[in-house]
Amino acid sequence: MVLKEEKFGSLPSLFFLKIYLYLLIYHVAKPTLPTNFEEDTWAKLKSAITAIFLKQPDSCDLEKLYQAVNDLCLHKMGGSLYQRIEKECEAHISSALKSLVGQSPDLGVFLALVEKCWQDLCDQMLMIRGIALYLDRTYVKQTPNVRSLWDMGLQLFRKYLSLSAEVEHKTVTGLLRMIERERSGEAVERTLLNHLLKMFTALGIYLESFEKPFLECTSEFYAAEGMKFMQQYDVPDYLKHVEIRLHEEHERCLLYLDASTRKPLIATAEKQLLERHIPAILDKGFTTLMDGHRIEDLQRMYSLFSRVNALESLKHALSSYIRKTGQGIVMDDEKDKDMVPSLLEFKASLDTIWEESFSKNEAFSNTIKDAFEYLINLRQVSIFKSMISKLKTECGSQFTNKLEGMFKDIELSKEINESFKQSSQARTKLPSGIEMSVHVLTTGYWPTYPPMDVRLPRELNVYQDIFKEFYLSKYSGRRLMWQNSLGHCVLKADFPNGKKELAVSLFQTVVLMLFNDAQNLSFQDIKDSTGIEDKELRRTLQSLACGKVRVLQKLPKGRDVEDDDSFIFNELFSAPLYRIKVNAIQMKETVEENTSTTERVFQDRQYQVDAAIVRIMKTRKILSHTLLITELFQQLKFPIKPADLKKRIESLIDREYLERDRNNPQIYNYLA
Repeated sequence: MVLKEEKFGSLPSLFFLKIYLYLLIYHVAKPTLPTNFEEDTWAKLKSAITAIFLKQPDSCDLEKLYQAVNDLCLHKMGGSLYQRIEKECEAHISSALKSLVGQSPDLGVFLALVEKCWQDLCDQMLMIRGIALYLDRTYVKQTPNVRSLWDMGLQLFRKYLSLSAEVEHKTVTGLLRMIERERSGEAVERTLLNHLLKMFTALGIYLESFEKPFLECTSEFYAAEGMKFMQQYDVPDYLKHVEIRLHEEHERCLLYLDASTRKPLIATAEKQLLERHIPAILDKGFTTLMDGHRIEDLQRMYSLFSRVNALESLKHALSSYIRKTGQGIVMDDEKDKDMVPSLLEFKASLDTIWEESFSKNEAFSNTIKDAFEYLINLRQVSIFKSMISKLKTECGSQFTNKLEGMFKDIELSKEINESFKQSSQARTKLPSGIEMSVHVLTTGYWPTYPPMDVRLPRELNVYQDIFKEFYLSKYSGRRLMWQNSLGHCVLKADFPNGKKELAVSLFQTVVLMLFNDAQNLSFQDIKDSTGIEDKELRRTLQSLACGKVRVLQKLPKGRDVEDDDSFIFNELFSAPLYRIKVNAIQMKETVEENTSTTERVFQDRQYQVDAAIVRIMKTRKILSHTLLITELFQQLKFPIKPADLKKRIESLIDREYLERDRNNPQIYNYLA
């Protein structure tokens, strides 16, 4: 109602306002409710809800039902209405699920009945929610801990499904059987699977009620299939089968399984079909694939192995294959002429496989390089052993004693390292992430090196202590002295421009590891932390900050390391190669050091001189001093003074390999 202003024109504005408010309040006052309003209204709603559940028509149209809910909510009867609707839904839902008990033993038919029951519930709850939408938007929204009508229906369905253990069990069993039949090649109704699994997801029981037993069945299925097919198939066909199976499981996730199942499902299939058979696959088929240059099959193997973190096993197999095949090339004396072309052809074949099958993986490239280094060393070792054998035959064991000792140390060190890796000390006490190989050298066989102290990082100290404990427990009465100046390491470094591997000396390693905990270090800081001798430390820092590979930056810039210099990690460092060797800076040799070195070199070479003298005299039997010296200069490949040759001849005379002629002291006779 609107008042006209001119009618009250002479009244104060305040009076006009009071009249206006009075009239406004009067028009919104609540009407008196009819007797039995709530009961009569609920009777209409109950009749409609019953008709919905029974799929029967109802005499009351939807608009009146919707208005009835509005009226009850407006008069603060929403709570009572919600409880009555919940009670009515519970009665019908429990009845529907109980009706499934004892139904068809045919699991396919039973699953169809469950799906129909679920679809009916969804349709019915949507219709009820449509009628009581105002209740959802007012009472439910304003009242804590009260579910929406839709969620209330789901909760009731979940409750009575769990109470009907037979129904839930038969449903899960039926789903698992259908999927197993599909894996066995049968056609199944994927739409039915999709609807029922979405039901489990909507009810919030997918993970516990379905996924857990599903993954267990998957594991059992593929465990049996993997064992069977590994025996029946060759490796290429088996890998193709694995690839197909993994694709099928991925499709299942897209078609009817919940998205959360994809990761554990694929992992389960990979474990049973692939991971547990890695050694058998490599033993049975890797050599065949490599010999046959099967690029596509090797690429498939690489791709599948990468999924289960088995590339390390593949690298070991590759290394073993190269060593075994290459050994047949380099150790075949009858094919010495063809050795180099054969090795080059073998290397070219491996490079093609590396590029096309192994995705140019840098680690595999290093494996190939290391294996070829082994082959080259193997050839050299073979030549040296042959040489030692000949020297021993011609000159006696005293000539070859040191060389034999060196080779014995090298071979024994390999055995010691393998034994150490298998020991209880290594398995239980070693820090993870570090690999260490120790060469145990016998004093007397090898050149002497001055001891150089260094303060090692804790990780390396622990490793040394554990190895020492192992070694002394195996060889009691011996003493180990670490030659730090001969140690070398491979460090993994994370630069902003990419990850690298640095091949460095032990001293370089100790310095670089300081920068894990500091950004800027002075020369004195580094000296105090490492304990490296002053001259050696300057040489080490020069190699890291002033050489070709500058992983550190020196402040201020310059070629020499001064006492007040400081060093920082070079964040701008970049290099095209993954593994980089940081060469040490060679110190200038003093006159005294040069003289000492020359003497040591001659001492090491005197056995070669002795062998050459004996070899010449054994052939000639009698020879003058001048001719012997002349032939020695022709045969020896290093410079030597005549006076030193004369000393070696005198030594052989003393040891009764030669004698001077009684009539002419300038002539030597060979003593057999």
